[in-house]
Amino acid sequence: MPATPHIEHHFTATETVRDIVIGMSDGLTVPFALAAGLSGAIASSGIVVTAGLAEIAAGSIAMGLGGYLAARTDAEHYGSEMEREREEVRTVPDREAEEVSEVFRGYGLSDAQTAPIVDAMRRDPGKWVDFMMRFELGLEKPEPSRARTSAMTIAGSYIVGGLIPLAPYMLLSQARTALYVSVVMTLIALFIFGYVKGHFTGITPVRGALQTITVGGLAAAIAFAIARLIS
Repeated sequence: MPATPHIEHHFTATETVRDIVIGMSDGLTVPFALAAGLSGAIASSGIVVTAGLAEIAAGSIAMGLGGYLAARTDAEHYGSEMEREREEVRTVPDREAEEVSEVFRGYGLSDAQTAPIVDAMRRDPGKWVDFMMRFELGLEKPEPSRARTSAMTIAGSYIVGGLIPLAPYMLLSQARTALYVSVVMTLIALFIFGYVKGHFTGITPVRGALQTITVGGLAAAIAFAIARLIS
């Protein structure tokens, strides 16, 4: 009887999901808070739309730049640590070999079992360094285009998220009426966003939706209250 092939399905784009979550979450809450605060002070939606679009433009640039710099910092840190490991493998190989043994001891292997592995690594310094980077330092090699991709993903997600609470103000002339529609649309968007995020990250989609709408709704409510107090 033929065996059923075992296929594992793992989600690997965690960095992309993280960037989307960062951009979308801020995009849904910050422009909403600004629009809500202005709605309490002015009656026309036109000014709210102008201010909201300006905020989305500035916010997406700032968030994208932050993501770019964070990714560049990760890449530079990885590069500097790799150079340090290469130097240590070259100048103090015995100490590095002992560190390899310590890693495997943590998995329950004896010195006799790890000795052939250590010897094999000594013959391939490149893979030895890669092993130390991953299992001693816990660092994964960043993708070369990570910084650029992160910046565009965060900025794009911020723009998409920001246009959702602002859309009612583009369609309705009365700011107070648009505010009520914006609240409903923002909460629905948070629920859908959380549901999709839960599906991709492995948690129960409904649970992900409830978490997102709770956290995002609370953040939006606090931001709205602060904006109203200031205005």
